[in-house]
Amino acid sequence: MKTTLTRRIVTAGFRGFYRNRTVSLSSIFILTITLSIITSFYLFRAIFDYTLDQVREKVDVRVYFTVDAAEQDIADVKAKLLGLSQVKSVTYTSREQALEDFKTKHSGDTLTLQALDELGNNPFGASLAITAKDTSQYESIANQLTSSSGLLGDSAGAVDKINYYQLKDSIDKLNNIIGWTDTVGFWLSMIFILMSCMIVYNTIRLAIFVYRDEIAVMKLVGASNMFIRGPFIVEAVLYALIATIVTLVIFYPATMWVTKKTVFFFEGMNINHYFVTHIFQLTGLLLLSGVLLAVISSLLAVRKYLKI
Repeated sequence: MKTTLTRRIVTAGFRGFYRNRTVSLSSIFILTITLSIITSFYLFRAIFDYTLDQVREKVDVRVYFTVDAAEQDIADVKAKLLGLSQVKSVTYTSREQALEDFKTKHSGDTLTLQALDELGNNPFGASLAITAKDTSQYESIANQLTSSSGLLGDSAGAVDKINYYQLKDSIDKLNNIIGWTDTVGFWLSMIFILMSCMIVYNTIRLAIFVYRDEIAVMKLVGASNMFIRGPFIVEAVLYALIATIVTLVIFYPATMWVTKKTVFFFEGMNINHYFVTHIFQLTGLLLLSGVLLAVISSLLAVRKYLKI
């Protein structure tokens, strides 16, 4: 009995979808726009996260050692830093490399290079560049590197300075920007999604308005609410499935075009590659979003005509 009822509901759903092709196409069109907005936010979020990661990678705190610091002391400090949960990586720069980097940076400054040659020795000490897992953790790392914390132990005397306090204002501004953009991005997403939901609901409600007399007749002859709702749920799932496919078909060439225009601007991020590698995740998100939007809208819209 249940199998027969299910088959009739599915058949009625497909029949209604085909019979009212104009209404179905308009619903699919609106739902495709909604899913396109969701896809756009999905890709923009990926670009935003990638850009922030690039910025984070370029922000680091350096520990500068005295010129006569022993390699063992430097190695001990590096090991202790890597043991901190907030630290993502630590990069060592030797005295010799620091000297070469300085010469390269000032290759066009003859006076500076002459002054360096007159010193007769290497004035630079080794250094460790610390990259935190999150920019908000640099202050905690810097505090643990002070002599009063006791973390460095006997190696504290080899440390000349830590440049965090010179960079503190810039890091704080970066943290504020990250927090602000996350908040604004979240609320913008919520506003657009809410607007999209309202548009989808109103479109499907208008589509179901066509069936109001038919629903009333079915209700009067004793049809159950589930039998009446069922075909609309099937139609809603068809709307979501087709809209998902159309959205993906539209965005594949679109991301290829955007990639050609932005690959250098985004420092190597290939949006089309990201789209393709996350296609199953995105498909699931769109299909789930589309089905929920369409089914819930259908159930809410048809509920009015079930009360006779």
